[in-house]
Amino acid sequence: MLSLYRLADRLRHRARMRRAHPDFARGRRGEDLAHRFLRRQGYTIVARNFRPRSGAEEIDLIAWERDSLAFVEVKSRASDEFGTPDRAVDPEKQGHLERAAREYARRADVDWDRVRFDIVSILFTEPPRIDLLRDAFGPRRKL
Repeated sequence: MLSLYRLADRLRHRARMRRAHPDFARGRRGEDLAHRFLRRQGYTIVARNFRPRSGAEEIDLIAWERDSLAFVEVKSRASDEFGTPDRAVDPEKQGHLERAAREYARRADVDWDRVRFDIVSILFTEPPRIDLLRDAFGPRRKL
């Protein structure tokens, strides 16, 4: 029964996001492009829009690439007028991602040494420009 509550909560969250953030559709399109791009690069996607139990953070994509579990943040922009999209992943955002990743790794029984953080940066030009930054920032090894 809990899973139905979690599903309803996620649906309510997405509805709020659509109303509150007009760029929500662009972000969703960026995640879809990143998902297909990573699969073409040989990644095996295992989760999308993962939220830990606290619900405070979200990981856009989680995927295996060979022996590494990659937690992928997708950032998209209409242009690079104010810098590339990946610059939005500041130390505060990295901390949020790491907290969520630690919970996922613990629940999936994945050794922290096999984890890395990637960023997919998308510019909505014609055609869209997609850049992958593997191991974009490192996790802290100790809590």
